[in-house]
Amino acid sequence: MRRIAALYCTADSIYKAMPAVDVYDEARDARTFDESCPVIAHPPCRLWSRMRAFSTAPASERMLAVQAVDVVRRCGGVLEHPAGSALWPYMNLPAPGEMDAFGFTTCIDQYWWGHAARKRSILYVCGVGGNMPRMPLVLGEAGAVVSSSSSRRPEIPKPARNATPPLFAQWLAEIARAAS
Repeated sequence: MRRIAALYCTADSIYKAMPAVDVYDEARDARTFDESCPVIAHPPCRLWSRMRAFSTAPASERMLAVQAVDVVRRCGGVLEHPAGSALWPYMNLPAPGEMDAFGFTTCIDQYWWGHAARKRSILYVCGVGGNMPRMPLVLGEAGAVVSSSSSRRPEIPKPARNATPPLFAQWLAEIARAAS
């Protein structure tokens, strides 16, 4: 099985239980990655998301996502960020459904892979070409929401909001392994 790296993961990341995945959590520091294999990058999004005005994260954290774009372009793989991320216009990344010289962007819903709530994400995929694994499509409504401000469905707990569904993590690993 081809080795890949998962960058900017949480300490309890699902990737740590997956074979041939070299995990870089906060303690290991993704900035030390030697660029020896394709990657799955989950750079911090709180300073890029729609809710960035409420973040108390240090401004220096923004550069981690910029560095992640560069690593995905050089090593191949996939970068995941929330839909509406300001990283896309900042880095002049292609809009969903478009390509640039390095790869393409697509928009997905993590609910398709078992997330409890609708969680729209955008993916920047580099070095994969036509080798993308099949993408599921699940119709219907998610059973929960991230924020209950305008919904009658239950709100998911805060730790579950950022969790990567196991099937989604496996699918992202397939993308990274397909990168050349």
